[in-house]
This record gives sequence, structure tokens and C-alpha cells, in this order.
Amino acid sequence: MSDALKHECGIAFIRLLKPLEYYKEKYGSAFYGVHKMYLMMEKQHNRGQDGAGFASIKLDTDPGERYISRVRSSEPQPIQDIFSQINDRINKELEDHPEYVDDVELQKKNIPYIGEVLLGHVRYGTFGKNSVESVHPFLRQNNWMHRNLIVAGNFNMTNNNVLFDNLVRLGQHPKDRVDTITVMEKIGHFLDSEVAKLYKKLKKEGFNKNAASPQIAERLNVAKILKKSSRDWDGGYAMAGMLGHGDSFVLRDPAGIRPAYYYQDDEVVVVASERPVIQTVFNVTFDKVQELDPGKAIIVKKNGDTSITKIIEPLERKACSFERIYFSRGSDAEIYKERKELGKLIMPQVLEEINHDTINSVFSFIPNTAETSFYGMVEAAQDELNKQKNETILAEKETLTDERLSEILSHKLRTEKIAIKDAKLRTFITEDSSRDDLVAHVYDVTYGVVKPEDNLVIIDDSIVRGTTLKKSIIKMMDRLKPKKIVIVSSAPQIRYPDCYGIDMARLEGLIAFQAALELLKENGNYDLVEQVYEKCKAQEDLIDSEVQNFVKEIYDGFSDQEISDKISELLCEESVNADVKIIYQTVDNLHIACPENLGDWYFTGNYPTVGGNRVVNKAFINFFEGKDERAY
Repeated sequence: MSDALKHECGIAFIRLLKPLEYYKEKYGSAFYGVHKMYLMMEKQHNRGQDGAGFASIKLDTDPGERYISRVRSSEPQPIQDIFSQINDRINKELEDHPEYVDDVELQKKNIPYIGEVLLGHVRYGTFGKNSVESVHPFLRQNNWMHRNLIVAGNFNMTNNNVLFDNLVRLGQHPKDRVDTITVMEKIGHFLDSEVAKLYKKLKKEGFNKNAASPQIAERLNVAKILKKSSRDWDGGYAMAGMLGHGDSFVLRDPAGIRPAYYYQDDEVVVVASERPVIQTVFNVTFDKVQELDPGKAIIVKKNGDTSITKIIEPLERKACSFERIYFSRGSDAEIYKERKELGKLIMPQVLEEINHDTINSVFSFIPNTAETSFYGMVEAAQDELNKQKNETILAEKETLTDERLSEILSHKLRTEKIAIKDAKLRTFITEDSSRDDLVAHVYDVTYGVVKPEDNLVIIDDSIVRGTTLKKSIIKMMDRLKPKKIVIVSSAPQIRYPDCYGIDMARLEGLIAFQAALELLKENGNYDLVEQVYEKCKAQEDLIDSEVQNFVKEIYDGFSDQEISDKISELLCEESVNADVKIIYQTVDNLHIACPENLGDWYFTGNYPTVGGNRVVNKAFINFFEGKDERAY
């Protein structure tokens, strides 16, 4: 994606089902789980580079022995930082105590981070809070082993203020308003309640306090706790948690907005935000890794019993299509196929824009995530060129010479590596014109491959704000002096803010919204903006289920083509000599390419949860009132 766009976050969970001695004997190290966790987190670094955290729990420790370890970092390379800290500590312990080297029992007893239950997290700080205190996993501590709670997730709640107020009504005093705290404290509240009920029951059965503790751990109903805790949640989430005694879980939201995949054999239970991470790290085939169904949790009890349990009644499945277009690693077999299909499906629009002139067109992409869609687009372009060759041969068959046939067959599709991201330039200069000049040089171009009569077709996976296109890419492409520059987005027009974990919270930042406003001005209909504002304001006191998305009315009077044409104008400065056109994927084609991941609210405004409409209306109110703040 040419625009910088952040996403939160990635989770990695490992439950070792065998004693640590087993992994020492089979794999050569009792730190097998730690090694695998490093790989799982590193393979998901695309999902978050602002912070990383790791936590582990040791099973069956004696009182006085440390059984929870946690390390977090917000350093520039956080994954490497936390595992450097872990390795340094482990190596020091082994150097200071040589007797630990071959004794797994002593390692577990004395060395931190080694354990049977492990949780990792990578994050982007979409709220600008990048201190280590904001990095997952979060820890809720208690001297009762089973009341310790560790939580990490890939999520965002639309109704966090409601969740906060609910905690206050329960008599709690949350230390922060962020949804991670409110979610953890809600789980913690029902965990405490369930423990208290179990203790009361065990006391009647004749257990004393000491004897009751392991019984509580055994009888604790994690599914029941999650059902009560998640009752008021509205958002997209893959929520992972560990209890101090060793129970653990991963819960997915009922619309399946945020992804979660799992694998289980007789050695491990593993969960991650992406399928190929598990495939690569544990060397298993595609079919062995399952997707966790919406509204369900994978729960692993301390004894290793694993179950998939329905926690929340599922909604219509609306898995985030942006995962497929951009965020997830393209090495997933399904995602690779879908991205290629997105490139193929948009090719008819490209051909129309270049008048089917594949001979005088150069095709390329903006690195790196658009490359797979580029391959799909090129395959479709090659089909078109072959069709043109066949038609020419058939039309000239009566007079066709060997020389002419060779000439026709020699025509090749012209693909080049045009845009090269030179470096992430730091905007240390604050003066606008100087900063803009730096931005304009983020990408370099390949000279000498484009002719003045050529169309230059560049595919990007999505165009959100268009800032980099306007300030850098289009100007750089224009230096090659093509006749026309066609910028192709494999995703549809992004018209609405996201509220489930993608950093697209402000309407006014979206280039499609800006284009619609310009069209309203030009058509003398800008008073619609105030009308929509009044409708949004009138809904502020309604419950979420009654709120409608009135922001759709801003776009209703215009065709997709009209908005795309206006975006082309907005992104093309007067200094650009080439004719510039922006082409967007259609929503229908998106659904054809990604049939199992139909979450499209940022394109259509059809939010999958009731909180989404409130968020988009609030975003519009903020825009109209000039408030530079998030809508959730």
C-alpha cells in the first residue's frame, strides 16, 4: 500500500501438551516453546512493529516459585529486543549454574520464561500510545494462582465507553479507559466471581482453603466466564488469555472480523492470526490448520483437555476483506489466489482505459504487497494480447507472410519494475515545502523503459488517503514522460472509517470522501452535508441497534466512476504533464475474489456490528464540527 496504514495486531499462542523433558529429549531443548514462539512472532511482524510482548506460565510449581514471566518492548525492533532479553537471562542462568544445563527440572524451577503455556503479541499503536505500558500481554495479578489473568488480543471495541461505565457500576476503579483494560477487567470480574462461588461450594463439601485451591482450578468453567464477560462486547476481536494455574483460551468475535487459526496434535495446541505462520513454524500442511469459527473459543484446560466451544451466538460472517487485500502475509495459499484474482478481475477496466493498447503499455506495481495482484493483472493482460494476436492472424490469413507472422508473434507484454522504495525518509524538517520534497523522493523510478507514446499502468493494493500518490508516486511516474498514467487499486474505494482495528478512523482523511464533498460543491448540493450532520446528531441518544448510517447519503448521488474521476483530479497536481486516471476495483468483484471474507464496511458502509453505525456517524460529526479526534 502506498499510503502508510497501520493495523493492530497479531497473536501467537502455544500450549505444550507434554512434559518439558519430552521436548528436551526429542528436540534437544526444554526451551522448545520459547524458540517456536520467537518464530511465530517474527513471522507475524507484518502485523505490528510498534511493540511486542511475551508471557509464559509454568504448570505445577511449588509456593514461592515464580510461575509467571512476562517481557514487553516498544523499542524500534521490539521482537528482537524481547527475545534478546530472554536469551541473555537464560544464558546467564546457565553460565552461573552449570548444573542446570542437562537438568530440565532445575531449569523449570529456576529459569524464567521456560513454561508450558506461552502467549505472544505484536502490535501497532493506532492510538499513538507506544509506551511499553500499552504493549500486550496485560497482566492482572493476584496471590490466588487461578485469579491471575494474562490477556492479549487483536481487537478494537466500538463501545469502550459503555464497557468502562459498566465496570464503574460494578464498583471497580479501572486505571485506564483503553479497551484492553476494560476487557481484561470484565473477564477478571467474572473470574473472581466464579472462583468465589466455587470456593463457597467446596467449603460446604468439606475442603479447607488450601485443599480448595487445586479443586477450583480443576472445576473452573472458562467458557462460562467468557460468555458472561463478552455479553456487551461490540467489535472485532481475537482475544487470547491465560490463567495463572494454566487454563487458557482464544475467543473470536461473532462476525469473524478478526482472524484466528489453530492447529493441534499430541504435542501442542497452537493459535495464530495467520495460517501460514503455523504451517511454516510447525511444518504442517494447509489442511491441518483450521480457522476458529466466529463466536467460538478454543479452550485448553490445565490438564491439556482441549475443546472448541460456542461462546457467543454467531452473526453473519463478515471476515475483514482488508486482511486478504493487504494485511495478511501473501504466502497463505488462499490469500495468494485471492490477490491474483483481484488483479485479473480489474483488468477489463484497465483495458478500456488504455483502449486495449497492450503493445504501447508498460505494466508495473507499487511494492511490495501489490505484487501478487500485479501477477494476476499481467496474466489477464497476456490473455488479451494473445487474443489480439489471434484476431490479427485471422484477419490477415489470406496475405500473411512468414515475416509478418513473426512480427505479430514477437509482440510481448511489457512488464517492468518501475517504482522502487528507496528508504523510509525521516521527516525531521517541519517546514511544509521541505517536508513535501522529502516525501516526493520516497520512491525512485527506473528510467529508460517507458516511451512517450506509452501508457504506464501501476497497480496498488489499495488507495486510502492518496497522500503518497499525490506527493510522490504520480510525480515520479511523470518524470518518465508517459502519455498516460493509470493507477489501479485492487481494492474498491474506501469511503468509511474502520472501527475494528485498522487505522482509518477519520472520514476527512479518506480521498473518496474528499472527492464526494468536491462533487457536492460543484453540483450546488453542499447543503446535504449539514443535513446529514443534523441526522447524525439526532441519533446520539439512541441505542446502538437503532442508529442508521446516514453518511451513505453523501455518496448516493454519484456513480463510482464520477468519484474515481474526481479522485484523479484531486491527486494530480498542475505540474504533472501526463493524463492521469485512477481505477478502483468494484465491490462485486471483491466478493467474487474473496467469497469467504465479505467484510466490506469501509467500502459500503454496511457495518457488521451495531456499534459501527454509531462510529461512522460520530466520525461525520467530528468532521463537521472540526474536531480532530477519533470516533471510538
